[in-house]
Amino acid sequence: MRYLVLAVGRLRPPFSDDVEHYERLLRRQARVEVVEVREDEALERRIPERAYVVLLDAGGTAHSSEAFAAFLEQRRQAGLDVCFVIGGPFGIALERRDHVLSLGPMTLPHQLARVVLLEQLFRAHKILAGEPYHH
Repeated sequence: MRYLVLAVGRLRPPFSDDVEHYERLLRRQARVEVVEVREDEALERRIPERAYVVLLDAGGTAHSSEAFAAFLEQRRQAGLDVCFVIGGPFGIALERRDHVLSLGPMTLPHQLARVVLLEQLFRAHKILAGEPYHH
Protein backbone atom coordinates (compact mmCIF):
# COMPACT_ATOMS: atom_id res chain seq x y z
CA MET A 1 0.00 0.00 0.00
CA ARG A 2 1.19 3.48 -0.79
CA TYR A 3 0.34 6.72 0.98
CA LEU A 4 0.88 10.06 -0.65
CA VAL A 5 0.60 13.15 1.55
CA LEU A 6 0.14 16.29 -0.53
CA ALA A 7 0.56 19.43 1.51
CA VAL A 8 0.67 23.16 0.86
CA GLY A 9 3.70 24.93 2.25
CA ARG A 10 7.17 24.09 3.37
CA LEU A 11 7.60 22.17 6.60
CA ARG A 12 9.94 23.73 9.14
CA PRO A 13 11.49 22.57 12.43
CA PRO A 14 10.38 21.30 14.86
CA PHE A 15 7.63 19.77 12.70
CA SER A 16 10.02 18.59 9.98
CA ASP A 17 11.96 16.51 12.54
CA ASP A 18 8.77 14.81 13.71
CA VAL A 19 7.61 14.08 10.15
CA GLU A 20 11.00 12.54 9.32
CA HIS A 21 10.75 10.40 12.48
CA TYR A 22 7.36 8.95 11.50
CA GLU A 23 8.41 8.50 7.88
CA ARG A 24 11.31 6.33 9.12
CA LEU A 25 9.01 4.30 11.38
CA LEU A 26 6.43 3.82 8.63
CA ARG A 27 8.96 2.52 6.07
CA ARG A 28 8.64 -0.89 7.69
CA GLN A 29 4.87 -1.02 7.06
CA ALA A 30 4.06 1.07 3.98
CA ARG A 31 5.42 3.32 1.29
CA VAL A 32 4.90 6.94 2.30
CA GLU A 33 5.70 9.97 0.20
CA VAL A 34 5.24 13.53 1.43
CA VAL A 35 5.05 16.10 -1.35
CA GLU A 36 5.03 19.83 -0.67
CA VAL A 37 3.52 22.29 -3.12
CA ARG A 38 3.63 26.06 -3.04
CA GLU A 39 -0.04 26.81 -3.51
CA ASP A 40 -3.48 25.19 -3.37
CA GLU A 41 -3.87 25.13 -7.16
CA ALA A 42 -0.92 22.77 -7.53
CA LEU A 43 -2.50 20.15 -5.26
CA GLU A 44 -5.14 18.81 -7.63
CA ARG A 45 -2.62 18.35 -10.45
CA ARG A 46 -0.47 16.13 -8.18
CA ILE A 47 -3.25 13.71 -7.16
CA PRO A 48 -2.70 10.30 -8.79
CA GLU A 49 -5.51 9.26 -11.10
CA ARG A 50 -6.36 6.00 -9.33
CA ALA A 51 -5.88 7.11 -5.73
CA TYR A 52 -8.48 7.23 -3.00
CA VAL A 53 -8.42 10.92 -2.07
CA VAL A 54 -8.78 11.96 1.56
CA LEU A 55 -9.06 15.68 2.29
CA LEU A 56 -8.10 16.72 5.81
CA ASP A 57 -10.54 19.28 7.15
CA ALA A 58 -11.79 20.10 10.66
CA GLY A 59 -15.36 19.64 9.40
CA GLY A 60 -14.76 16.08 8.22
CA THR A 61 -15.38 12.73 9.86
CA ALA A 62 -13.32 12.00 12.97
CA HIS A 63 -12.26 8.41 13.65
CA SER A 64 -10.85 6.66 16.67
CA SER A 65 -7.41 5.15 16.07
CA GLU A 66 -8.99 1.71 15.71
CA ALA A 67 -11.62 2.96 13.24
CA PHE A 68 -8.94 4.76 11.23
CA ALA A 69 -6.95 1.50 11.07
CA ALA A 70 -10.06 -0.30 9.79
CA PHE A 71 -10.64 2.49 7.25
CA LEU A 72 -7.09 2.05 5.92
CA GLU A 73 -7.45 -1.72 5.82
CA GLN A 74 -10.57 -1.35 3.65
CA ARG A 75 -8.57 0.76 1.18
CA ARG A 76 -5.77 -1.83 1.19
CA GLN A 77 -8.18 -4.68 0.52
CA ALA A 78 -9.66 -2.68 -2.37
CA GLY A 79 -6.14 -2.31 -3.80
CA LEU A 80 -6.19 1.46 -3.56
CA ASP A 81 -3.36 3.82 -2.76
CA VAL A 82 -4.44 6.66 -0.49
CA CYS A 83 -3.70 10.31 -1.19
CA PHE A 84 -4.10 12.61 1.82
CA VAL A 85 -4.47 16.31 0.99
CA ILE A 86 -3.61 19.01 3.52
CA GLY A 87 -4.32 22.59 2.49
CA GLY A 88 -2.46 25.64 3.69
CA PRO A 89 -3.27 27.82 6.70
CA PHE A 90 -6.70 28.68 5.28
CA GLY A 91 -7.68 25.15 4.24
CA ILE A 92 -8.65 24.18 0.71
CA ALA A 93 -11.79 23.59 -1.30
CA LEU A 94 -11.00 20.37 -3.16
CA GLU A 95 -13.45 19.13 -5.76
CA ARG A 96 -11.97 15.67 -6.21
CA ARG A 97 -12.20 13.81 -2.93
CA ASP A 98 -13.56 10.50 -1.73
CA HIS A 99 -13.54 11.19 2.00
CA VAL A 100 -13.14 14.19 4.30
CA LEU A 101 -11.17 13.37 7.45
CA SER A 102 -10.96 15.40 10.63
CA LEU A 103 -8.09 14.92 13.04
CA GLY A 104 -10.35 16.33 15.74
CA PRO A 105 -12.72 19.21 16.35
CA MET A 106 -9.94 21.71 17.07
CA THR A 107 -8.25 23.47 14.20
CA LEU A 108 -4.61 22.42 13.97
CA PRO A 109 -1.79 24.35 12.34
CA HIS A 110 -1.34 22.76 8.92
CA GLN A 111 2.26 21.78 9.71
CA LEU A 112 1.19 20.01 12.90
CA ALA A 113 -1.57 18.23 10.97
CA ARG A 114 1.13 16.47 8.92
CA VAL A 115 2.79 15.19 12.09
CA VAL A 116 -0.51 13.98 13.56
CA LEU A 117 -1.50 12.28 10.29
CA LEU A 118 1.80 10.39 10.00
CA GLU A 119 1.67 9.38 13.67
CA GLN A 120 -1.85 8.04 13.15
CA LEU A 121 -0.76 6.13 10.03
CA PHE A 122 2.01 4.54 12.09
CA ARG A 123 -0.40 3.77 14.94
CA ALA A 124 -2.93 2.26 12.50
CA HIS A 125 -0.34 -0.13 11.12
CA LYS A 126 0.63 -1.18 14.63
CA ILE A 127 -3.04 -1.86 15.38
CA LEU A 128 -3.49 -3.87 12.17
CA ALA A 129 -0.38 -5.92 12.99
CA GLY A 130 -1.73 -6.66 16.47
CA GLU A 131 1.25 -4.91 18.06
CA PRO A 132 1.18 -2.57 21.09
CA TYR A 133 0.64 1.02 20.04
CA HIS A 134 -0.01 3.08 23.18
CA HIS A 135 3.64 3.89 23.82
